[in-house]
Amino acid sequence: MHELDPVATFRQEAADLLEELEQTLLDLNANPAARDLIDAAFRAMHTIKGSGAMFGFTDVATFTHDFETAFDLLRKSGAQPSPRLIEVALAGTDHIRALIEDSAGTDPVFGDAILSDLRELLGQAAPDLHDAASATREPVSARPAVRYGLTLRFAPDVTVNGTNPLLLLDELRGLGDCVVEPLLDRLPPLGELDVAECHVGWRVDLTTDKPRSAIEDVFMFVLDDMELDIAEQSDASPLAPNIAPAPARAATPAERADAAEPVVAAVPEVASRADDRGSTVRVQAERLDRLMDRVGELVIAQARLSQLAHNRREPALQAVAEEIERLSAGLRDTAMGLRMMPIGTLFARFRRLVHDLSGELGKPLEFVTSGEETELDKTMIERLADPLVHVIRNAVDHGLETPDVRLAAGKGETGLIRLSARHIGAEVHVSVRDDGRGLDLARIRAKAEEQGLLTPGAPASESELVQLLFAPGFSTAREVSALSGRGVGMDVVKQTIEAMRGHIDVTSAPGQGSTFTMRLPLTLAIIEGLLVRVANGRYVIPLSAVEECIELDRRDDQRSAGRSFLNVRGALVPFLRLREAFGETDAPGEHQKVVVVAAGQSRVGLVVDQILGHHQTVIKSLSRLHADVGAFSGATIMGDGLPALILDVGQLVGGRARPVHGDREAA
Repeated sequence: MHELDPVATFRQEAADLLEELEQTLLDLNANPAARDLIDAAFRAMHTIKGSGAMFGFTDVATFTHDFETAFDLLRKSGAQPSPRLIEVALAGTDHIRALIEDSAGTDPVFGDAILSDLRELLGQAAPDLHDAASATREPVSARPAVRYGLTLRFAPDVTVNGTNPLLLLDELRGLGDCVVEPLLDRLPPLGELDVAECHVGWRVDLTTDKPRSAIEDVFMFVLDDMELDIAEQSDASPLAPNIAPAPARAATPAERADAAEPVVAAVPEVASRADDRGSTVRVQAERLDRLMDRVGELVIAQARLSQLAHNRREPALQAVAEEIERLSAGLRDTAMGLRMMPIGTLFARFRRLVHDLSGELGKPLEFVTSGEETELDKTMIERLADPLVHVIRNAVDHGLETPDVRLAAGKGETGLIRLSARHIGAEVHVSVRDDGRGLDLARIRAKAEEQGLLTPGAPASESELVQLLFAPGFSTAREVSALSGRGVGMDVVKQTIEAMRGHIDVTSAPGQGSTFTMRLPLTLAIIEGLLVRVANGRYVIPLSAVEECIELDRRDDQRSAGRSFLNVRGALVPFLRLREAFGETDAPGEHQKVVVVAAGQSRVGLVVDQILGHHQTVIKSLSRLHADVGAFSGATIMGDGLPALILDVGQLVGGRARPVHGDREAA
């Protein structure tokens, strides 16, 4: 039986909380008057501190305590955080993350410097905070003691979720004189008692000089999952410690009006929230990968069964094969759906990157995202992170002008970086657009000629010049900096995108900005493909790249007179003879077919001998022997057990194929 590692669970939960805290701080930087954001930041810090102490991360708890105190002071005083405080808090977030990942390897001098900055900021802001607090609250020494009557009942699963009600009662005792009585009216019969659930409620008589908000803060993290009634008590209605609890009943509207601002969470709402919590389950990524592998093997086995049923032509066997095909297709879609994640989980990471780059380069900018709900395979999202970092850094450093240059050009001082995603057919297009100066094609040509990438004076189209940006070692930066100048970023972007069977397009307008668009398949595991035959080999063309199929008879072939162009409804479409590309020497059949595919911004025809039909393709990696065959992105297993190679349309049209036979040299 698999046992969960509590420390690993804490690390995962802390990572989520730190991500939430970072996004909250960035939102707070843009809107410092938002009280709910200050509350959210405080709650995240408080949870990290408490959980860290519980699991033995005492250095995390100690370090976080000062930040929690600062935001608690802001929360209760009504003051606004300064931009400098947000910067220090972001640095503190990074340090907490480092302490959780490797406490022993984290130099404490960084934490001491951050805390020193924090204490200095709090010292400078102390008079303002004191004035704000005085305007909203009485001094503690002058506050009279007030007697409160509390009735509290927790959700049955409160202990399962890690909350100890007795510790919360101890916190109440720390606020003043306190008498606690249990409420046992909801205890089930002994035979129906679940020891993991909390069936006991409590009635509390509390006399304290603390404000009402201090009582509510005790239950801050469970308030939505409990019933809590707080009412001021007069001396004429004391809460006797030995009175038996009255039967539970719902309060009437008049009683609720008489109570002093009760805080109540109704039972139906608790049930709804519990259902929401149970609607998601955290699953290890390795388990999803193994599930996808098993589904892939099942799809291959189903294809073999379908072919066997087709060959034998037995009605009973064909019926079973069709049912298995239907079920396996449903299971495949479900398994792929489990791997799909909204790309917004990736987009959120870049807010901090853009925030830091803006401060480092002195370029005020606005970062806008759209299409966060667009779903992509989790593996694709993980591999897309690094290319996006390079493209965004390039857009901020090279694309956006400095404020004085923008003002001189009639633009606003603040630049714009827009990150978006959307579904286009069977692909996801992820774009990074800036409103900067655009690409300087003359400078790109000059640098390319200087580095020997382009012959001086040689003709080159705009698209060819743009593609030079992705050449290894190429950079138009005038000097090497911490961000750019070494030419090791954009070539990595192109290599990574192409390794994911994607493509990258660049468009630019002088003075208006540039757009980098990465076109990616939805998944790297299973694709829909068009199965074709070339000589004795079978190949799969990704269906997402196919636009149409037409026939190329011998007369049309002869009419082309070696120019390799086909007239498709008045448009000239170049075509590539796969027989020649793969080194086949025997004569083709009389009626060849042309599969028109989209390659970048153009359409290209691939001449094949026969179109065999649609094929559900489970992608297998090529062996090391064939790793350098650029024409193919992988292989698959057919229903008869023989392999078929998957064509990489972009690489093939680029002319980097070398002869290989589909059924004889497979993975």
